[in-house]
Amino acid sequence: MPQTLKLASRASWLARCFPELWPDSLLKSQARVLKKTHKTLEEMPGPSTMGFFADLFCKKGLSRLHELQIEGKAKYGPMWKASFGPILTVHVADPNLIEQVLRQEGKHPIRSDLSSWKDYRICRGHAYGLLTAEGEEWQQIRSILGKHMLKPKEVESYTGTLNEVVSDLVHRLQHQRSLHDQHVVKNVADEFYKFGLEGISSVLFESRIGCLEPTVPKETETFISSINTMFVMTLLTMAMPKILHQIFPKPWQKFCESWDYMFAFAKGHIDKRMAEVSEKIARGEKVEGKYLTYYLAQEKLSMKSIYGNVTELLLAGVDTISSTLSWSLYELSRHPQIQSALHKEITSVMKDNLIPTAADVAQMPLLKAVVKEALRLYPVIPGNARVISDRDIQVGDYLIPKKTLITLCHYATSRDEKYFSNPNSFQPDRWLHKDGAHHPYASIPFGFGKRSCIGRRIAELEVYLALARILMHFEVKPEQDGQTVRPMTRTLLVPEKEINLQFLSR
Repeated sequence: MPQTLKLASRASWLARCFPELWPDSLLKSQARVLKKTHKTLEEMPGPSTMGFFADLFCKKGLSRLHELQIEGKAKYGPMWKASFGPILTVHVADPNLIEQVLRQEGKHPIRSDLSSWKDYRICRGHAYGLLTAEGEEWQQIRSILGKHMLKPKEVESYTGTLNEVVSDLVHRLQHQRSLHDQHVVKNVADEFYKFGLEGISSVLFESRIGCLEPTVPKETETFISSINTMFVMTLLTMAMPKILHQIFPKPWQKFCESWDYMFAFAKGHIDKRMAEVSEKIARGEKVEGKYLTYYLAQEKLSMKSIYGNVTELLLAGVDTISSTLSWSLYELSRHPQIQSALHKEITSVMKDNLIPTAADVAQMPLLKAVVKEALRLYPVIPGNARVISDRDIQVGDYLIPKKTLITLCHYATSRDEKYFSNPNSFQPDRWLHKDGAHHPYASIPFGFGKRSCIGRRIAELEVYLALARILMHFEVKPEQDGQTVRPMTRTLLVPEKEINLQFLSR
């Protein structure tokens, strides 16, 4: 930052704190300095609208938005602008600048517009959930859910429920590997997707939906398919001006059909579980157990709000768990020495015990480092976003007008050699050395601050419990040596092709 800008910024702070010490003439002079030293959006580099459109729709750009982050940073520097359909976006691809954005997000930060998600809810008359609500409504929902999803002791209380699901996952993997001569489980991401959905359902409903059965119920398969379709259609419907929905209606129709099924699926399970609780109360029986839908009802939220929140929570946690487990085992299969060291750590902690607890995984630093490294290389959300709605903010040398969409390029920062040596290599031990501290904003896969992932603790616990138990039962190897799987963007970051792994009994 130029010295004049530093002085002007300090002067601005002093003027706000001690206005009586600053005459009007001096304030006006200080304002002129700020105005002259800040650059505007017009001065910010970036591709032309047609050039960016060509990248997105003619060069498979929608599936490689994460790579466009790295290309954009190399071509334009740590900040650049681009128009995504009708939306002007400022891209920020440096940890220091990301920190500046996040520290100015205010009391009620907005993650991003998610315009098509909101349009659907308005169209159907559904309530907003935690992912789509804003302002005081969002703050109320966040506060209620935080009581049960952010406190470590509350999260640990789900260990028994999650371990039951992990046991079914191990049985499912045993079954799937038995179908192949080489003990290969095809498309592990699909298996872990089912595991993630079963896990979050057990937390939300305290009931099972059959994802890990040998034959998955048709309604559950349709729900999974609806999530996939919705995420694919999200980018497309947001990039299209609304007028094009009338001319090319199919993307919007498929988007709405997917959400319709997800809301109906969640509503069916919520209504069934709430009816069971009501019957118990009517009979004078004590309601035991832990599941979030019941807690939400106790908080006097309307059923409409409960439907909206639970539907969003259902889909929010599934990809995180599926992606993190898939990439962790993919990398461990390619690095047998690291896998061996992790297996040794797990068995030394567990001794003769067969089922890890939250207390057990707390004693497994390499396990946590493996997951952290997988999330660095393959962040589930490759690019988060913020909208500062109430004021202009300074980021680096630029003045960003309020209500501008700011994309935080996490994929680019987490693979930047300035912050991580050998950034494209899988090195979990980089997280074990206290003297090897990294920039705290270089890899933040769960976000930061008030808008960080509210399900982070539950998702991490589920991944730790599953990964530890899988490695207690199996040695994991690639189906074919040297086979590489690259990530692709589908709103979230997912494998571009199947990850097929050998699961050999220990």
